[in-house]
Amino acid sequence: MDTERTSRPAARVEDVPPITTPESVTLAATETARMAALLAALGPDEWRRPTDCPAWDVRAMAGHVLGMAEGFTSTRRMVAGMVAGRRRAGDGPFVDGLTAAQVERNSALDTATLVRRLEVAGPRQARWRGRDRLLRRLPMTEEVNGTPETWRMSYLVDVILTRDTWMHRVDVSRATGREPELTPEHDGRLVADVVAEWARRHGRPFVLHLTGPAGGSWVQGDGGAELTLDAVEFCRVLSGRAPGTGLLATEVPF
Repeated sequence: MDTERTSRPAARVEDVPPITTPESVTLAATETARMAALLAALGPDEWRRPTDCPAWDVRAMAGHVLGMAEGFTSTRRMVAGMVAGRRRAGDGPFVDGLTAAQVERNSALDTATLVRRLEVAGPRQARWRGRDRLLRRLPMTEEVNGTPETWRMSYLVDVILTRDTWMHRVDVSRATGREPELTPEHDGRLVADVVAEWARRHGRPFVLHLTGPAGGSWVQGDGGAELTLDAVEFCRVLSGRAPGTGLLATEVPF
């Protein structure tokens, strides 16, 4: 347990600032670089390991991450990816079609090429996602906790795409038995943003202590449940990868 990160006084969750540009650009570039470094270190057998996403082994998951990174390096690529995803989805959920199309498109790449392309795409997609453009103000619809929600595209490009890569880095680390690189400055910031959104979504009082390098302590309101768990496990629960009860049954998009 990281005692320094968990012994500090609990911060008020409403004081956690939202992630916006230019911070989102730095977080996106750092996260993609860490994912590329993890994949570059894998041995041949590790690419075939199953992950917490039942349909994907590590190789398929890496193909999705590359597809998402390259798909947000230009408007043309983004539109082409969404058209392919809608076609692949048919009558099913769009996000399932989008990710399946990404995996299929990159399935023939050897792993060294996949990693090199991710290394190139990482900084490019971070810069493109951070630009102020009409696209960022467009609405999109997703379902969270069984309810359709309307998001701005800025929420997708500033927050969700980086969370997605981060969670898949955790997935790959778990599948291969490798410790993920975690720092307060990067991973702790992403986790704090997840905590703040989770708190807004359920709106109830709590005291939360998250352990580990990405952890910290937060409070909302007076009284309420007091929870202590590992920071990465907290995010796994909120993403639906592990069961959660009470306040932890409120999912957050990843």
